[in-house]
Amino acid sequence: MAALNSYNVMETKIKIVNTSPYPAPEYATADSAGMDLKADIEAPVVLGPLQRMMVPTGIRIALPAGMEAQVRPRSGLAARHGVTVLNAPGTVDADYRGEIKVILVNVSDTPFEINPGERIAQLVVARYEKAVWEETDSLDDTERGEGGFGSTGRK
Repeated sequence: MAALNSYNVMETKIKIVNTSPYPAPEYATADSAGMDLKADIEAPVVLGPLQRMMVPTGIRIALPAGMEAQVRPRSGLAARHGVTVLNAPGTVDADYRGEIKVILVNVSDTPFEINPGERIAQLVVARYEKAVWEETDSLDDTERGEGGFGSTGRK
């Protein structure tokens, strides 16, 4: 059930199972869109250059129909260490009930150590719409037309 909070932002109750020793993900500030996910690992692991790894979080959720959760990179890890989410954004569908795992990749030339409880990604919960295709023989004209990659130029 969704309701407006004191900041005029919609809030939706979402069931969560947290088997990690860390608190459930939470918003760091009143205007944060994402909640940090933490590495639910027993000991530090090293993510070598150009290596990828699925990192468990210990978090399982039950999203209402019409909602998804997006697993996104943390900008600090990307900027400082070259570590990002490989399939960004990763999508958690409303009918998925398994553990949320984060596919991290190290695109730097330096090994990166992931420590237990380290913040490794963000989780953003969002509503979505379903597309219903309407078959047609042509599409409306636009200024861009069929211009693809790089067609709008560089300014």
